[in-house]
Amino acid sequence: MTMQSIFRTLAALLLALSASSAVSQSNYPTKPIRLVVPFAAGGGIDLMARITAQRLTEQLGQQVLVENQGGAGGTIASAAVARAAPDGYTFVFHSVSSAVVNAVVLTKLPYDPVNDFTPVTLAARFPLVMVINPDVPAKNVKEFVDLLKANPGKYSYGSSGVGTGIHLAGELFKSIAHVDIVHVPYKGTSAVMADLLAGRVSMLIDGVPPQVKNIKAGKVRALAVTTTRRSEVLPEVPTMIESGVPGYDIPFWTAIFAPAKTPAAIVEKIAAETGKAMKHPDAVARLKQVGAEGVGSTPAELEHFWKQQLALYGKIVKDSGIKLQNE
Repeated sequence: MTMQSIFRTLAALLLALSASSAVSQSNYPTKPIRLVVPFAAGGGIDLMARITAQRLTEQLGQQVLVENQGGAGGTIASAAVARAAPDGYTFVFHSVSSAVVNAVVLTKLPYDPVNDFTPVTLAARFPLVMVINPDVPAKNVKEFVDLLKANPGKYSYGSSGVGTGIHLAGELFKSIAHVDIVHVPYKGTSAVMADLLAGRVSMLIDGVPPQVKNIKAGKVRALAVTTTRRSEVLPEVPTMIESGVPGYDIPFWTAIFAPAKTPAAIVEKIAAETGKAMKHPDAVARLKQVGAEGVGSTPAELEHFWKQQLALYGKIVKDSGIKLQNE
């Protein structure tokens, strides 16, 4: 066989493979899709994933199966998806904790938290809310900041653990407001709540959904939400910026990512279908019940937002000196 005929044969093979791939992608999906959630079933992230998966199943005509792989702060599931075939049949339903916080806090990961994933779409977002024990003599953020400045190191705030998103939200408040409030880490926010209600810690920054009943029952006092817009379920609670903490914007969010090198056509299709899903009246209503807002961004929009979040949380970690090792 001459060199010229070899080149012609290779060219024909490449053309055939390209055509086969294009046909495969145009018929996508042809089998069930796995949507891996890096946390246990039953939580808020799991609920948002199931709302999304239900709509995508109906729209795509193939089952989108939610698969919970909790453990190690989301790193077990993230590692599994990073190693998965980039064929459009495995995605991860990340939260800010697993997509950003782990990347900037943990020093040893069995995957590259940035380069091993392709951003697909920002699914939903909701604010956190700063709550205090009602016995703390402060009715708003300004009074709370004044109280902290007058009593450096006297008051404390709880978090769900060192290096968690809630911890970093507290550290950003300390930095911008220039206050000295002691951080007390717990194993989960439920443990914090017991001490907050008992007055052993003074403040907690937590998701809006788990705190709505406590706020309305007067068990805690809501001072501000952490996003630039007020929460629809707590419209009377101002934002941090409105309350005099300039530049404070810490949304909690969920997003779909694919293994790196997943074909762009598939990424774009899942993003578009998620955008449609987030506008469906049923999804809008169910998300609103938990204080969340559907987004459904383009891949480019998520990539831009993700990089902004990595920079923001990276700066918080650097300024506060937090660094963990995950063996």
